[in-house]
Amino acid sequence: MLCSVPYVFGFTVIISARNVWMLYVGRMLTGLASGITSLVVPVYISEISHPKVRGMLGSCVQLMVVTGILGAYVAGIALPWRWLAVLCSFPSCIMLLFMSFMPETPRFLLSRSRRSEAVAALRFLRGPHADHEWECEQIEAGVQEEGLNVSEFKNPSIYRPLLIGVALMFFQQLTGINAVMFYAETIFEDANFKDSRLASVVVGSIQVFFTAVAALIIDKTGRKVLLYVSGIIMALSTALFGLYFKMVLPNPSNSSNPDVWATLNSASPGTESSISWLAVMSLGCFVAGFAIGWGPIPWLVTSEIFPLKARGISSGACVLTNWAMAFLVTKEFNDLIGFLTSYGTFWLFSAFCCLNIAFTVFYVPETKGQTLEQIEAYFRRS
Repeated sequence: MLCSVPYVFGFTVIISARNVWMLYVGRMLTGLASGITSLVVPVYISEISHPKVRGMLGSCVQLMVVTGILGAYVAGIALPWRWLAVLCSFPSCIMLLFMSFMPETPRFLLSRSRRSEAVAALRFLRGPHADHEWECEQIEAGVQEEGLNVSEFKNPSIYRPLLIGVALMFFQQLTGINAVMFYAETIFEDANFKDSRLASVVVGSIQVFFTAVAALIIDKTGRKVLLYVSGIIMALSTALFGLYFKMVLPNPSNSSNPDVWATLNSASPGTESSISWLAVMSLGCFVAGFAIGWGPIPWLVTSEIFPLKARGISSGACVLTNWAMAFLVTKEFNDLIGFLTSYGTFWLFSAFCCLNIAFTVFYVPETKGQTLEQIEAYFRRS
């Protein structure tokens, strides 16, 4: 609930901005709120959800993110930036209001020996006819140990899920999602989509649709199956992206300017237009592949696999890894283009997507249908 406050203050500063520094301050506040939200919300949803629907509800985090992005794309076509900030402030105000009616998670309450409040929370979350006492006892069995010492990170039940979570976030950004999105507007323009804003709406719509599909089927298919499918689609799509740039830019190494847009503009107009369908198809498949697996599932899995006493610090490490890698890939992308060429860069992303699949096969546990306590017990046994 408290993470809504910097959102509200941040958008208030942006709306009332009289100079660029006020915009910077507003963006810093909303960025702070985004960081807190991306840490707290997946964990909260994971802890209050029933195992049978935890996958769907956990995937709804990413679904709401991409829905919000799509809404901003659509609103941005019609609204000036100040009114867009007004519109964006509404969800945080609604969140602040509604979260005041939500209970604390039963696991947190039991870890603080507040059993009666935990039972009341379960009654609110599960309804009056569920066996609240039985579920409370199951949770209690897993929250007996309190406190976390640095020395405990030598314990495989602590460090193994932490390494898996950090690796999932690391590999998510190395799929090249930000790099592909950089090319989106130019690719659609080459395919005769004259309005680049429409291209953003198309890409956003693909993200929303396939993230919704993932949310609906994840509790039936399992997490690992969708990660396999997602990784394969992205590996093929980025390989095709590389092929597109190889065909459009036969001698990119002759250019002294590694800038992405300059590189595309130096291509032969005839060649570029004749195979622009390949880039559009690759873009659509990549975004769909990412949305159905490697977009929502790392956030879901990292909210499930950590033991309660290490959940806060481990989740924080995963969120830090995700945002740090997003910054690094975004910042170094042009330099990577200059060093490896455009097609070499996308083939590198394709190789990372293949590594994602291998990592999923050997290290990512299947958490479908299991309680958080059963998942914790799995790491203790292994």
